[in-house]
Parts: sequence; structure tokens; C-alpha cells
Amino acid sequence: FSTVLTVFPLESMLNSLLLIIQDEASPCSLVHLTFQFLYIISKVRGYKTFLRMFPHEVVDVQPVLDMLESQNPKDHETWETRYMLLLWLSVTCLIPFDLARLDGNISSQEGCPRVPTMDRILKVAKSYLIVSDKARDAAAVLVSKFITRPDVKQKRMADFLDWTLSMLSKSSFQTMEGTIVMDGMLQALAQLFKHGKREDCLPYASTVLDCLDNCKLSESNQTLLRKLGVKLVQRLGLTFLKPKVAKWRYQRGFRSLAANLQFSESSPLPIVIYISKTYVFPEQLLIGLKDKDTIVRWSAAKGIGRLTGRLPKELADDVVGSVLDCFSFQETDNAWHGGCLALAELGRRGLLLPSRLSDVVPVILKGLSYDEKRGACSVGSNVRDSACYVCWAFARAYDPLELRPFVNQISSALVITAIFDRDINCRRAASAAFQENVGRQGTFPHGIDILTAADYFAVGSRANCFLNISVYIAGFPEYTQSMIDHLVNMKINHWDPKLAEENKRIVLCCFQKLYSLRFLPVCALIEKLSLSKMPFRGDPIIDELVNQYISGLQSHEEMTRCGLSSALGALPRFLLKGKLQEVLDGLKGVTSISPQYVSFAESRKDGLKAISKVCLTVGVKGEGSPAEVVCRNNVTEIYNILLNGLNDYTTDSRGDVGVWVREAAMTSLMEMTLLLARTEPELIDANVSKRIMCCVAQQSAEKIDRFRAHAGSVFLTLLYFDDPPIPHIPHREDLEKIFPRSEAVTLNWNAPSQAFPRITQLLSLPSYQYHVLTGLTVSVGGLTESTVRCSSQSLFSYLKGIQSNMDAMNIFCDTLLKVFEDNLGLLGTFLNVFLHPFPMKLLTLCKEESRRSKDIQKLRSSIAVFCGLIQFPGSMREKVLFQLLLLLCHPFPVIRKATASNVYEMLITYSDIAEPDIIEEVMTILSDTDWDAELSFLRNKRNYLCDLMKVPKPQLVAKVKILKDPFN
Repeated sequence: FSTVLTVFPLESMLNSLLLIIQDEASPCSLVHLTFQFLYIISKVRGYKTFLRMFPHEVVDVQPVLDMLESQNPKDHETWETRYMLLLWLSVTCLIPFDLARLDGNISSQEGCPRVPTMDRILKVAKSYLIVSDKARDAAAVLVSKFITRPDVKQKRMADFLDWTLSMLSKSSFQTMEGTIVMDGMLQALAQLFKHGKREDCLPYASTVLDCLDNCKLSESNQTLLRKLGVKLVQRLGLTFLKPKVAKWRYQRGFRSLAANLQFSESSPLPIVIYISKTYVFPEQLLIGLKDKDTIVRWSAAKGIGRLTGRLPKELADDVVGSVLDCFSFQETDNAWHGGCLALAELGRRGLLLPSRLSDVVPVILKGLSYDEKRGACSVGSNVRDSACYVCWAFARAYDPLELRPFVNQISSALVITAIFDRDINCRRAASAAFQENVGRQGTFPHGIDILTAADYFAVGSRANCFLNISVYIAGFPEYTQSMIDHLVNMKINHWDPKLAEENKRIVLCCFQKLYSLRFLPVCALIEKLSLSKMPFRGDPIIDELVNQYISGLQSHEEMTRCGLSSALGALPRFLLKGKLQEVLDGLKGVTSISPQYVSFAESRKDGLKAISKVCLTVGVKGEGSPAEVVCRNNVTEIYNILLNGLNDYTTDSRGDVGVWVREAAMTSLMEMTLLLARTEPELIDANVSKRIMCCVAQQSAEKIDRFRAHAGSVFLTLLYFDDPPIPHIPHREDLEKIFPRSEAVTLNWNAPSQAFPRITQLLSLPSYQYHVLTGLTVSVGGLTESTVRCSSQSLFSYLKGIQSNMDAMNIFCDTLLKVFEDNLGLLGTFLNVFLHPFPMKLLTLCKEESRRSKDIQKLRSSIAVFCGLIQFPGSMREKVLFQLLLLLCHPFPVIRKATASNVYEMLITYSDIAEPDIIEEVMTILSDTDWDAELSFLRNKRNYLCDLMKVPKPQLVAKVKILKDPFN
């Protein structure tokens, strides 16, 4: 839409749409559709920009008001119309004339008095402040514009405020209806105290504050209500305080606005609550800083910044002291996060004086490494991210001389966070803060060099950070020791044993990278000597060197294995003579996955590449010796090594590292097969040819675009190789129809929309169905929207094509279950619901796959599968409900919340799951319960849901401490 708005001016688009609305002949459906388009444009450009372009003359008031009054607030299909009309009315009611002039002689034809325009607008505004759709937001905007008019505020402001406070007092956030009403009232009050003049709002501020206190919004589970409460508190505070900028504000980077104006000690401060003998401040904002939701903490932080700018220096310094109390180790990560946001707001507004930096910097340095255990997972990424924001604010707020004593500490901490933090958002935030300091302060050691290497995009890859950027930055002595200390103290000695073990592997890779910098020149020298064909034949030192390389392949260091594999692959033929079998055996060990070296994916990749290079070097001779050449006696073994590489799905903190191995295996298979086809094609038997094509087809159906493109290229290269053709390719004629030779070069395998419609056609070929379905399973269960959408659509299109063929459907379902059964531990998710024993077996396999899993994506996927299986009736439904209710008390809060949300949506979709008289209560519990709460509390809620839905309650078995499944 942004592109459309660039090509077509906004005003011309708006005018064209308004012509349709203002045409009395336009049917209602067309008018509603037009308002939907207007809403989309307002979302893209923002309603504030959009509003100014609406017609807002005197003659526009009555038509817009009439149109709005004719709407049906209960029609949920046309809420965009009401939303846009309310916004339009809010700008038309700004006309600079008394609204009474619009009434004229207000008597209707029947002789009854007509309602004044002012009352009509007020009635409309009130009615839409309590609706459940987005029109409520627009009604709040209308109130802020309408009630603050000079004529309206004199006659209606007091009554309107009485009405809003009465509605607030009578409503409760414990019910859905009460939550809606409170939301509307709080929005209206917040907008009113934002746009109203201080002298108009001040007489009512104390009453509003008292009512707000009585609402106890901090106890609500509704995030938006807590946020609106914090927003209203800060605007009430700004109303009590005179709008004068404190002259003590630190002025670097700020314009001095009204700096000569003195703060008035007589300003009324009824908003403040005494926290100590010397300091008063809004308690609600301090509570908001510690809220569990970021949007509430963020609003509270901004409020603290705004109010502090109006306080005298002594009280403002007390504000900083109270904010620093958030950083006690007795406080949760929520308090640390809110405290960082508040310090950043104070800093960037010039309200955190340089004298306080000695207290603030140590706290922020702790925040940059904050990582605390909570249950079965850890928290702290939000704290580290906000601590980076504080460092960013420092760069903009202070003179370089003021920050100089802290430069080394801050720069080292930001570098460590930018390259070693496990969260990509924290790494990028630290990089941005480092960049801001380099640009504005210019005091960070080697700032430009480091920034060039560790920019926003470079730190996106964790592997690149550990293996490349860290090695580069460690070369600067100012950072070396702090980086080593962090790796030893925070990474290898992490409190989570599994994460500590993972970090050890990463840190070892980092150190191995340094080692490889010394070793790789040796490999390069060997390769150059080989290419130069220097006469070393028969030299015993050379034979001894080859033996050392082969024995060194068993090294405990991955980079050593990588270097030696590459060296063996570069050896000339005369050095391999008589040693081919030994070399292959050594490389086979490198490419095998063992429990001790499962993370050595890079060495397995280099080993597979070396095998094909060695084979190309020694050549092929069918009846030759396996110690000399590729022959009948070793070709099967070579193919088995390469084909096994296609089964490497190793994952670690870097992601799917097995993809490096699979890519190398495909390349080597292609090179090996083309070599045999050119020389002795009879060595390629039918079984090997089938395995190659099926396995490569599987890889061409997977989710990584670049990898899928490589697989597709290998597949079509083998299919259309003519010098001579590869023998025994299964279903060759069918493949040539699916992938015509004329399109082999132009087909874009990178694009999911082009690749998957072709790939899914292979499902109709028996030899390929199992492997292609295995690859599609990974794509359908992926994270990339385009890949998931295109693969799913293509798969479902294939299924629709065979759904009337019972034999084909049975074969497909059997194959799908076989894929799931064979790949427990690999598959993320797959849902397709059909036929007799299929759903029950799928449920069993999905339970087994997710049992005791700590993979968040896998657990989320299992929730989606369970919710899909709910549509099967009978005992199946009871078993599915049990699994879902079981997950409501999962150790991970994110899984509990995801389950509650999915079950809520499931109850809406399948209304026959529960009895009509209890379904509303079930949905209320699911939506209103704080699923972050203690498990002991949540188990009672879950067990009550089990009783309501007539599902057996999970029983805690004391001896083994697991929940007993009554269905097993």
C-alpha cells in the first residue's frame, strides 16, 4: 500500500472515495467497502495525518452526524465505517462557530423539539465509548476534540466527567463488559487531559485521581487497562504541575526552552504520595515501572521523564534515587527493565545529571549482562536490551568529558553484548548503542574499526559473531581481557548446565578459529606444492606426512579435522597412490556422527568435500585396486558415505548446522556420479541411482531457499546429463514432464511460489513419495511465512486432487505416518486430518514427540496439531482435550499462554466441543487467567476446567513426579 500511496497522491485517492460516500445513489455495501479502504489508508499513513484531509466545513457537520446516527453499532461487519465516521466527525466539530448556530429554529414538522447538535454529538460519543470494537478508540478522539471546545466545555464538560467517573466506579475489570467500559472511559479521560487546557482540567483533576485510585487498576490482568491507568496518572500529574521547564536541566543536545522561568513551589501537588520524608512522587508510575508488560513499563518511564522535567532539582534527584531502587537483586527482571527505560528517558531529556553517572553506570553494566533463572527457563533479554537503550541515550545526552571516566567500561560491555549475547535483538541493540557513542562521543577505542566489523547486520548471525567478529575485535588489546573473562565466567560457567555445555562448544569453536588461522596457511602451501608438481615422489618424508594427516583426522579439535580434510583433498595423485583406502577410511570417520563429536558439522562438511576431490584425483577403473582407484570393490562404500551425509539434521545454537553437511554431500554425490557416468556408468547400479534421486528430491522440498535451490540444481543436472545419461533414474519420463528441459534453467528454486507446486507433483510417483513428503514436512512446519504458505497450499492442492481416490489417500496417510514414526526428534509439525486410524496414530506420535521437549517451536506446533485433531468426535476428542489442558500447566509460561489462546480460538471455531451452558465460563477463565502465575494456582484453574469439560484431571505421581496420563 505504501507503493500505491507513492504513485497516487493521498488527496486524490481520498477525494475519489468520498465521492462514492457522498453520492446518495451509492448502495450501502459499496459505502461500507469504501470506508474499509479509507481505514486501510489511515492505518498506513496514520489517522492524524489522514484526518486533516477530510472535508471539515460547517456544511459537513450535519451530513456526517446523520450518517453516523444511522449506523448499527451491533453490526460487526461494518465497524470500519463507524470508526472512520467518528474520526471524521472529530475534525468537523472543530469549526470556529458556536454549535448552537447550526440548530436554527429547532422544531420538527410534528411540532416536537429537535435535539441540539451539541447533545447529538455528545450522545453519539458516549454510545461509542462503550462498544466492543475499534470504534471505541475513535470515540475517545472525538471526545478530546469535542469536549475541549469553548462552548461545550462551559456547558457539558462537568456533566461528561461526572458520567465517565460514574461509569468507571460502577464497572469492574473482572468481567468482559466491565473491561470494555473501563477501557473507553480511561481512553476518553486520557485524551481529554492531554488535549484540554490546564486551567480547564485542573478543577477536576483531584476527583479523577481519587476515582482512578479506587479502580485498583494495578491489580487487573488486562494490560491495556494498566497502561491507560499509567497514562492517565502522568497526564494528571502534568496538569497539577505548571508547564515550565526546569532551569537545572543538563543542556547538551537540548534547546533551552523557558530556562529562565522559575519553578513555583506553590504548585498544587495532590497527585503525589509520600514515599519518604524528603521525597514525593506518583506511586502509580513507580508501580508501572515494575509491571510485567513492556507497554505499561514504557508508558510509566515516559511519564516519569515528563513529570521530572517540571520538578525542582532536589525532588528530581530523589526521583533518580527511587528509580535506582528498582535495581535491587530482590527485584524481578520486570523492575530492572522498567528502571532501565526510566533512566534512558531521564538521560535523553537531560534530567539525569552528570553527578549521578557514578551511581548509574555500574547498574547499567550489570543490566547488560543480566541473566536470571526462572523455573525451567531464563529471563533477562528485555533487561539487556533496555540497558543498551540507556547507553544509546548517554551518547546523545552528555559531553564526552563527562563520560570519559566510564568509556572503557561501557565500550567493553557493549562489545561483549554485541557479539556474545544469545539474543539477536540484544546484539543489534548493543551494536546500535555502540554506533551512537562512536558517532556522537568519538571516545570508544578503535570505534570505527569495530563498528565496521560489528554493524547492525553483521551481528545478526551468532556464528559470525563468535567465529569471525570476536576474533577480529580480540586483536585490540583494550577488549581482549574483558572478552576472555566474559567467556569464562558467563558463558562456560553458566548456571544452566545444558546452556553451559552449548556455550563450551561455541567458545571452543571460537578458539579453534584462532588456531586455524595458523594452520590454514600450511594447507594452502601443500595445495600450491601439489599444483606445482614438484618432484617429491618416493620421498619417505612425504609418505610419513600423509600418514600423519590421516591419523590427525581423529583429533579432538574440529578445526584440525577441517584443515587436514582439506589438505588430503588437495593432495596430488602420486601421494594418494596405494593409500586411497586408508584415506577414505579416515575421511569416513570424520563424516560419521558420534555422540562426542555431534557438533562437528563443519569438519563433516569438509570431509565429504575431500572424498569427492580425492575420487576425482585418483580416477575410476572398474576392475582396479581399491587402494589405487575408484572401482567395483569400493564404489558402494563411497556412495554410502556420501548418502549418509544427506541424513545429517544436526541442530545447535547456530540453528540447522546439518545443512552444511547435506549441501556438501549433494555436491559430492553429483561430482561422483558424473565422474562415473563419463567413465564407467555400469558401476552405478539401480538401487544407488534411486537413492540419489530420491534423497536429492527430499532436499529440494525443504525450507531454506538457498539450500533448496542447490538441491534443485543438482536434481536437474543429474536428470538431464547427456554425456551419457545417468542410468536407472526412477520415473525419468514423468520427471521430464514435471520439469521440462526448456524450463530447467529458468525455474527459480529460490522462490517458494515456483518450487513447491512442481515438487509436490512428485508425490504421485511411488518411488519419491516418502522422501518428498519428508522434505515437505520440514517446510510446512517452518517459520518463514512465504515458505509455509506456498508449501502448505501446494500440498493441500495435491490432497484435494486425490481425496476422491480412496486407495491414493490410504497410501498417502500411511506414508505420512511412516515419515513421522521414522523421524521422531526431527519433525517440527505436520497436520492433515483424514480417515479412520490416521488421527489416533497421529495423536500418539505427536504426544511422544512433544513429551519432555524443551523446543518452544516444537511445543507450539504440537498445540496446533492437538487443536486440529479436536474435530474428530468420540473418545478422540476427550484425549485431545486432556493433552491441551495438560499443557496449561507446562513449565514454560509462553507455552501456557499459547495453549490458552489456541484453546480459546478452538472453542470459537468448534462450538460443539463443550456444553452451551459452560462454554462462556470456560472461555472467560482462559482469557482472564494470568498464565504467568504460580503453577500451584494454575493447577486449580486447570482442574476446574477439567471438571467443567468432563475431562479426567492429570494426577501428580509423587515417586516419579510426572503427570499420569489416564489414556496410556
